[in-house]
Amino acid sequence: MAPMNMKPSASASSALAVKGTSVAGLSRDGEDYICITDIARFKDAARTDHVLQNWLRNRNTIEFLGVWEHINNPEFKHPRIRGV
Repeated sequence: MAPMNMKPSASASSALAVKGTSVAGLSRDGEDYICITDIARFKDAARTDHVLQNWLRNRNTIEFLGVWEHINNPEFKHPRIRGV
C-alpha cells in the first residue's frame, strides 16, 4: 500500500506465451513481474498449490529468496535463513 502522500504508480499488464502456456506479466515502476501460478499451471494445472508448496520448500528457492531479501531489504536478518 502506497503512503498517502504518494500517487499510486502506473502499471501495465501483458502476457507471455511460454511453451504454449500464457503467463501473465506486469510492469510497474520500471520493474517486471510474472505470475508464478501461471508457471505452476504448466506443470500441473489441477494442483498448482502443490507445485508452489514444493517450490517454496526447495533449498535453492529459500537461498535465492534470502539473497533477494539481502539485496532489496536492508532490514533483513539474513543469518536466520541459513538455519533453514
